[in-house]
Amino acid sequence: MALHPKGFDLSLERITRLLERLGNPHERLPPAIHIAGTNGKGSCAAVSRALLEADGKSVHVHTSPHLVRWHERFRLGRKDGPGQIVDDAVLADAVRRVADANGGEMITVFEILTAVMFVLFSEHPADVAIVEVGLGGRFDATNVIKSPAVSVIMPIGLDHEAYLGDRIELIAMEKAGIMKPGVPVVIGYQENEVAREVLTDTAERRGCPMAVYGQDFFAFEEHGRMVFQSQAGLMDLPLPKLAGRHQLSNAAAALAAVATAGFEIQQETAERAMAEIIWPARMQRLTEGPFPALLPAGSELWLDGGHNPHAAMMVAETLAGMQDRMERPLFLIAGMLNTKDTDGYFGAFEGMVRHVFTVPITDSDAGVDPEVLAESAGRAGLTAQPMKSVEEVLRLLGEGWNRLEPAPRVLIGGSLYLAGEVLGDNGTPPQ
Repeated sequence: MALHPKGFDLSLERITRLLERLGNPHERLPPAIHIAGTNGKGSCAAVSRALLEADGKSVHVHTSPHLVRWHERFRLGRKDGPGQIVDDAVLADAVRRVADANGGEMITVFEILTAVMFVLFSEHPADVAIVEVGLGGRFDATNVIKSPAVSVIMPIGLDHEAYLGDRIELIAMEKAGIMKPGVPVVIGYQENEVAREVLTDTAERRGCPMAVYGQDFFAFEEHGRMVFQSQAGLMDLPLPKLAGRHQLSNAAAALAAVATAGFEIQQETAERAMAEIIWPARMQRLTEGPFPALLPAGSELWLDGGHNPHAAMMVAETLAGMQDRMERPLFLIAGMLNTKDTDGYFGAFEGMVRHVFTVPITDSDAGVDPEVLAESAGRAGLTAQPMKSVEEVLRLLGEGWNRLEPAPRVLIGGSLYLAGEVLGDNGTPPQ
């Protein structure tokens, strides 16, 4: 981080040069599932991993950003069980070799780490590699993969406008940049029709066989189960072990992606996988550690790293369903970066939350001051007050709670950086 610039500098020239010096490890990957999109990329990767590992496959997984430790970005598949986050010594060795190959030339941290991913995935045997795009698609460092088994485009919304454009069609064009001529593509649920048209038009121009959510496959809830329908038939499955109705369409995209990549998953295997999905900080309920213990008995503490208006709407819908089943006083603890649409994020919770507490993000110099963030929440019609930390808020709620009321439901959200800080401080980092 001290040697290389932060942020993104969208180009493939530097990563291509570096990979050539390393012997082009990206050309020696197992079959790859390449995933882009504004929201749902990580969920699709998590469900795909669960499906493949339940089927006995060894699976490499690349995701970003990390929550607590850099190692989380690299999960290496094993033949004798579920994949594991890369060992410290193995990661350190790969980073040193990549840095040596770069020779001190200008390159971003993400590009260095992407090269590390390709080195690790090429040197450790596995049946499949799941590779999540970092930002955009067309010029993302992962887009040097020439011929993945399948390209996947998850829901598209406004985010990273400074890099990708401020119109949905521009963002969709950037995401569609991972489509390779003749390579199959799975297009997940798209709320925006313009985005959907951009994606399907691009696939047609590039001769990509495509499976489109709502047309070639879909999922819905029935009697507390997930029904997945595709051209191959119907599966009646348990609900995915991820909170929120939107996770049905994310799981459906993963099922379609794994099948399109050539892996035939049987009903029994898929049933087992739905119960084994792990994806931290996406409507994750915290039940252990010091933070939940600060709240009144019977409280619910939830953590979500969604940071744009579309993600906030999905979270708000999930919370509304929880409130319908069991109403509790609902509070939001939020920290956000100054690159995000804070007003749009808070707007999704108007009329839902009793009060917002805004907190700083200490792990990024781009965090919004809690005073400013509280003003943003106010513009969205919410009452809000700045606080010094998540712990301070939880103590306040725990010590001052009116025992005549039901125990509260608390959401910590607005940033993956904040989510990572919470998991670290609570002693529950991803494994």
